[in-house]
Amino acid sequence: MHIFLYVVFGIGVAFNGLGALALMRFPDVYTRLHGATKCTTFGSIFTAVGVIVYGFARGGATYQTLAIHAIIALLALLVTNPTGSHAIARASYRSGIKPKGAVVDRLEDRS
Repeated sequence: MHIFLYVVFGIGVAFNGLGALALMRFPDVYTRLHGATKCTTFGSIFTAVGVIVYGFARGGATYQTLAIHAIIALLALLVTNPTGSHAIARASYRSGIKPKGAVVDRLEDRS
């Protein structure tokens, strides 16, 4: 059980770290949003799954309450993270920030 938790938390930390790296390394707001959103969503899923498994496996009201809170937080994250990144990307485009190196811009005529 502990090995499973170490692996799940390790994967979560690795993906969250990759999301932080994406914020520093990618050239524009759109690629940064893509890298950070995908990585942190996936990393947070693994971290929450680890907390949920630990909470239900450990037993007791306190740990099960922790697991239920992790489930609720995970559901909220799965809804708000992609929605928020879409809103940020749309606002960036509407404020005039164009993607760097884009060959085709299909939204240019819709502004």
